[in-house]
Parts: sequence; C-alpha cells; structure tokens
Amino acid sequence: MSKVKVELILEKFYHYEKTQADKVFLKQPVDGTWHNLTWKQVGQEARKLAQKIRDMNFPAGSCIGLLSKNCAHWMISDLAILMAGHISVPLYPTLHKDTISYILDHCDAKLCIVGKLDDWPAQKDGVPADMPKVCFPFWKNEGCTSWDEFIGDTKPMEGEHRPDPKDISTMIYTSGTTGKPKGVVHTYESMCYQINIAVKVFDLNSTDRFFSYLPLAHVAERLLVELGSIYGGATVSFAESLDTFAKNLAETKPTIFLAVPRIWLKFQQGILGKLPQKKLDLFLKVPILSGFIKNKIISGLGLSDVRYTFTGAAAISHDLLLWFDKLGITIQDCYGMTENFAVTTINQPGKVRYGTAGTRFGPDAEVKIAETGEILTRSPAVMVEYYKRPDATAETVDSDGWLHTGDKGEFSDDGYLKITGRVKDLFKTSKGKYVAPTAIEGHFSMCDLLDQVCVVGDGLPQPLALAVLSEEGKKVSKAELTEQLTEFTNQVNTKIENFERLNNMVIVSDEWSIETGLMTPTLKLKRNLVEDKYKANFESWYNTKEFVQYV
Repeated sequence: MSKVKVELILEKFYHYEKTQADKVFLKQPVDGTWHNLTWKQVGQEARKLAQKIRDMNFPAGSCIGLLSKNCAHWMISDLAILMAGHISVPLYPTLHKDTISYILDHCDAKLCIVGKLDDWPAQKDGVPADMPKVCFPFWKNEGCTSWDEFIGDTKPMEGEHRPDPKDISTMIYTSGTTGKPKGVVHTYESMCYQINIAVKVFDLNSTDRFFSYLPLAHVAERLLVELGSIYGGATVSFAESLDTFAKNLAETKPTIFLAVPRIWLKFQQGILGKLPQKKLDLFLKVPILSGFIKNKIISGLGLSDVRYTFTGAAAISHDLLLWFDKLGITIQDCYGMTENFAVTTINQPGKVRYGTAGTRFGPDAEVKIAETGEILTRSPAVMVEYYKRPDATAETVDSDGWLHTGDKGEFSDDGYLKITGRVKDLFKTSKGKYVAPTAIEGHFSMCDLLDQVCVVGDGLPQPLALAVLSEEGKKVSKAELTEQLTEFTNQVNTKIENFERLNNMVIVSDEWSIETGLMTPTLKLKRNLVEDKYKANFESWYNTKEFVQYV
C-alpha cells in the first residue's frame, strides 16, 4: 500500500474550479494578443466538451486522440476527456501521417481532437476519414468540425466524474527512437502519484507561474506543467511560436521552468553570441560588475523570478550545469521515463549535486542497479503495460514489478544516481572493448562550434565522432575550424579511456532535426537512424588521414 495519499487530477481541478473561480488559469497568446481564461471559464469549456463526448455514447473508457501543439485548449480537452470517463491519447504535433494512423488504429480511437499544428494538410490523411474530428477555436483545420459547431448549444456537464484510482487515464505513445511507438498505459494513480509528492517537496502554489512550450504529449511537460499547475492552483502561459518564444518567456516570467539539455545549450550559445566567454569571465571576476551582468543575463532569458529550473529527457553536460551555476541559475537534473511517469530520481531543493540525476523520489520508490549495470525501479508510478504488447511488457516490467529502464548507472555511497549510458547504445570495437557513446558526447557540449555530436564505432578499432556545426561554427573558416576542433577533440581524448579515444571527426552537412526524422519530438537524437544513414562510410572515413573531415 502506498505511503502517499494520492489525490487525483480531477479532484484537484474541481477544488480550484470552486475555490478560485475568477483567478486566471490559462494564458494563450494569439497574433500577439493574450487571451486569459479563468478556472471557471476553463471548467465551463471542459464541461461542455465532456458532455458532448458523453452524448456520442462511446463505450466507457474509449480512447480519444489529442493532436496539437501546446495551447490552452490542449489542457481543456485533456480535462474534458477525463471528465467524460474516457482515455486521453496525446499525439506529438510533428508526427508523420503514417504514425498518426498507426496510433489511432492501434488504440481504436473513437474521436480525434485536432488543434494548433504547423502542417495539418500533410498530416490529415493520418486520421481516418470516417473518424469524427473537432478543432480548437483559434485554429481552423480542413475537414474538422469547428469547436463552436461541435459543441453547439450543449450544456456544461453537471456533477463531478470521480474515477477509481485504478481506472486507466491516459495512454502515452513513446516517441519511438527505435521501432514503432508503444502505448504506455497509465492509471489515475500511476499518473498522479509523482505530482502528489512534488507539490509538497517544491511547494507548488497559486502564486506560481508555468511556461509551456515542450510537447504536452511528452510525459515530463505533462507532469510538471499540466499536473503541476492543476495541483498548485497556478497559472500556465503558452508560447505562441518559435519566433515569439523569447518574447513570450520574458513577458510571463515563470517561477517554475523546465528545459531539455538542447534548450539550455541554445540559451548558452545565445548568451555567448552577445557576450563572448573571455569577456564574460572578466566581468564575473569584477565584484561591482558581476551582479549586474548576472541579473541582466537572467532577466534577458525571462528567468528573473524563477524558483526552480529543471532539466531532463536526455543527458546534460556537467560543464554546462556549472556554467549556468556561475550565472546564479541552479539547474536541477532529474531522471525518469514515460513508463514511470517522468521521475525516478531528482536533485531535490538544497541538495543539488551536479553530474548526478539526484536521489530517489518518494517514500514508495525503490531504485537499484542490476548486475548488468542496468537501472531498475519500482513504485506506484510504474505503468500497467504496453497496450496490446504483452511481449514487450514482460521484457520491461518483471514479475516482481521492477521496471527495467534500459539505462546504465551507478550510485554514490549517499544515494545519488549517475547515469552512465544506455544498455543498448553500447557498441563493441574491433578490439573487443565496449564503448558508451553518451558520456563521450557530453564532453562536446561546451564546444560552441558544434551543435550535435554522435559517437559511433561498432567494429572499428577506435570510435569516431559525427558532428553538425552550430551557427557559430558555420561562421568560422575551414582552416580555423579544423584547428580548433582538433585541439578540442584532443582535450576530450585526454579525459577518457584509451579504448574510447576518438580516431577522428566527420562534419556532416546534413541537418539532424525532427523534420528530417533524426530527432524525437523531445529533441533526443535517434542514434540508430543516424548510424544507419552513414554507416556505409564509417570505414573509409576512419582510414583517411585528415583528423577533421567535411562531407
């Protein structure tokens, strides 16, 4: 039995809908104008949609797709699906039509709610023609019934649907770094367990402000922003677009902020583009200037009011964490996965140790290292199953309830977890040595000439690095670039084992992005696809004389 009293998401929403009805809950920018929705207004919109869905008489516990970028009506729709007694199935807004089709068919979705998207015409064929489709108020999508027409004169749902903690609440399809996405099934209890702890540990409350821009279809944003705001009675502001991101962030000044490592790296590059490292170091050494510079940089990012800043979803460089620390920004690294609703360990307030993923989170959580070095965890937050995949479920959650994460790690004597790589990412050189590429790649995060690095070398005598230049790197002459990258890589080689040392570096001209299919929606590199794209060239690249090659 859980040691934590788990209040469910709808209980908390109903509470704030009544107790702070007129407080602004969701802030949505459209064409530069902010549209503010109170808790009462959100409740009314959600209740109307919930009643309309109920009127459609789907079987109890039906799956309903939610395909949209982050916006106020994403959260309204998610609440409505739950209020109606159904299962919310969020889809990443950048998915290809074939993947959309696969997910909606796999979960037997009865309805798809379509919202803010960049390229609906390219995606719409992924939704079956005979499936009911409704779109959000501010975004019109061809072939979808408008929000107002769909709801019509439907009266708001009365009363309060109160599900059983063991009822299924959501099915989150993994972003699929390998193979087809798997549907991770969560109950209300497993979905809400972590946030009941977090709201106390981080004192989430009605004065907090969240900024939503990472995909709500991803478990980290769903936990921290959607559940965090609902359990704290806080306010959520959304980014309108990539172009207005910095402006929206500065306008809203969040008190709680999450960014994946790639975003923190972009922030750093932006700062150094305006204030080079040598000059920054000099200013930070001068007492009268140091405080001014730090405040100016933090305010410029929009983080002047922040209480907690988090990172997750992928490995972050120790050096990058220290770099932000010098500016007065303490980034709390955490570790988890969709299968245990985002948190296994976390660096907790006042106990941050850079270079680690923190300590176990929650009194019921258990974390251990298997003999193979794999991290195993067990808690009330662990998923029920992979939907319709008993084989994959049995491989991932054993008969004793231990979730096999696929990550390798080690604990310090006082319980701090350090992630050392992926079990499946290891490759074997022709010398018979196993190499963990993630740790090597982390050393390059402080090289402002490079945007992305992927270390490969299966079957080669030594590893080699594939890399994509940053905007800064593209400005530098090839001769100077070669000299600087050679020097930086040689420094990295002195920090790692002999068998891990990079033989050379290959600069590719291709783009590794979500659009090219080489990154997940949470900005993690699809390592297997990158390797497949270039592996025919590995041996010839390895055997060339140039230490830095351009292809």
